[in-house]
Amino acid sequence: MISKKQSRHFIHLFLVAVLTITLIDTIHAQEIVKHAPPGFDSVQSGIPHGKIDTITYNSKTVGTSRRALIYTPPGYSKKKKYPVLYLLHGIGGDEKEWYSQGHPETILDNLYEQGKVEPMIVVLPNGRAMKDDRATGNIFDSAKVQAFATFEQDLLNDLIPYIQKHYPVYTDREHRAIAGLSMGGGQSLNFGLGNLDQFAWIGGFSSAPNTKTPQELVPDPSKAREQLKLLWISCGDADGLMPFSKRTHDYLYQNNVPHIFYVEPGVHDFKVWKNDLYMFSQLIFKPVDASRFSEYTVLGFPASTNVRNAKYPQILPDNRVIFRVKAPDAQTVQIDLGKKYDLVKDTDGYWMVTTDSIGEGFHYYSLLIDGVALADPASQTFYGMGRMASGIEIPFAGGDYYAQKEVPHGDIRIKKYFSPVTRSWREMYVYTPPSYDSNMNEKYPVLYILHGGGEDQTGWAMQGKTDLILDNLIAEGKAKPMLVVMPDANVGAGGFSAGGVEGSLRGFEAEMKQVIIPFVEKNYRASNNANDRALAGLSLGGLHTLYTGINNTDMFSHLGVFSSGWILPMLSKTADAQYAFMKDNKDKINNNLKAFWISEGGKEDIAYKNGQIMLGKLDELNIKHTYYEYPGGHSWPVWRNDLYHFAQLLFQN
Repeated sequence: MISKKQSRHFIHLFLVAVLTITLIDTIHAQEIVKHAPPGFDSVQSGIPHGKIDTITYNSKTVGTSRRALIYTPPGYSKKKKYPVLYLLHGIGGDEKEWYSQGHPETILDNLYEQGKVEPMIVVLPNGRAMKDDRATGNIFDSAKVQAFATFEQDLLNDLIPYIQKHYPVYTDREHRAIAGLSMGGGQSLNFGLGNLDQFAWIGGFSSAPNTKTPQELVPDPSKAREQLKLLWISCGDADGLMPFSKRTHDYLYQNNVPHIFYVEPGVHDFKVWKNDLYMFSQLIFKPVDASRFSEYTVLGFPASTNVRNAKYPQILPDNRVIFRVKAPDAQTVQIDLGKKYDLVKDTDGYWMVTTDSIGEGFHYYSLLIDGVALADPASQTFYGMGRMASGIEIPFAGGDYYAQKEVPHGDIRIKKYFSPVTRSWREMYVYTPPSYDSNMNEKYPVLYILHGGGEDQTGWAMQGKTDLILDNLIAEGKAKPMLVVMPDANVGAGGFSAGGVEGSLRGFEAEMKQVIIPFVEKNYRASNNANDRALAGLSLGGLHTLYTGINNTDMFSHLGVFSSGWILPMLSKTADAQYAFMKDNKDKINNNLKAFWISEGGKEDIAYKNGQIMLGKLDELNIKHTYYEYPGGHSWPVWRNDLYHFAQLLFQN
């Protein structure tokens, strides 16, 4: 039987749970305001106002008395306790810069009246921690710049203790925030992230070059994920300091550290920073929904695949894409990104649309103007789908393995050759490892890697990022230095029919054996040992690998088949012939191949069903093989991942 005391306790717990759920639901349902409205920074009459005072505190760090401004909110009472925001100025300012140019007291007074911010004390210190801390003379003098770093100790050891002694403030990290503009933005990130035991709310507005590298800022992403309440990074889209904010965002994104990356129209000025304070102050010292952080932005950032100086397409933090195209005389404009999106025309002849969230990695797309498929002039083009098509690179949190890093880099070399098989001049791309030009006496193993249908020899070099993947693997000691040959596998009449594909398979086998391998071994320091040759390919290139590789295991010791499998029933005759060959040569195949590696892009991969049928036949025939699956369908993000894993298996002793 439950006592009255237990009953009251259960009722209390129930009410707390209901209120918590209601609060979370309310937060999630609220519409996000993305920019300050007109008049947000104008003095309003007839409302309560806070107060700005000057304080003087003794700094043991600097060895002198220092000044700061302090804002106390409307209705301030010494009988209450308040959280504190430390708001930092730029390299050309001092403790009065925010007050004279940004008017935080006005912005916050107006927000208090609207019930949008928590009552807080705001401290505006002088972030130049030196005896002569005035912004005079050469503000870029090394001693003055160093003083901005020294301020960390002044803040932690002198100013914060002073505020805690003289004002009714909370002293725990959950009630302490730091934010700043430009140089102060860099300080806020450096000091805040460097002292997560002191700050739970951190904001960098247009952070300057004093900002530490992301790896220095967040050496332990798991700790940051656990301790941060809010990390805000913002910058104007036309601000020359954007790269410092962008690199921090990229690192945080790759390491799954929740944060807001807020891109807004503007340059490096107070129009931007006042808006940043308006946005940031409404989020601190209250529950926040990290699942909605990606919605807090006005603009995206240009895709890395844009041509120089093209602002669009823009990628939003949640991987939605904004397209903007000028076509004043067009009747209809669409973007075909696997799914078609209708663009809407404005009065200036620009067409715009924001897509759904797009999967990470590389994607082909087309611009459809009045039904005609075109390449977007704002994006780089890539040979795919049987023509030059636009491509867009969506940031991938797990894409560090193909990031450009400070490691030794190899080369991609373009080589032309005449083929007696096709009786034409042809071209191949060849990756040479970083050591190739220095180790002149060394011969290298070779991976021959093949593109898919509708693509050519540029595919693995451009869309596949082969050089970066191999550079990083070799630098980490995960792959042997090797040559990677990317030939043009378009041989024969082609066409998607049994006759067309079978003719291409026979033609390319001859091209590989009679022309490509001899050419590579003559012109490069390539080993001619079968144990030092591998063959791999994606989609149609996977069929070439099956056909040429299985028929010639005396020439290749490693085979990689990515997103492929005999196309049934179209290629039943070819498949049956190969299975019969495998049955008759099982021991030879199993003994010769050190790796027979097969992968698919999950059930959404168009080759998945044929691949599973083929795997069943291999099991039936007792052909040794390894199967790997990576979700993503029939796409370059999958194939990059395939190369990353397959390359690590090659040529190991």
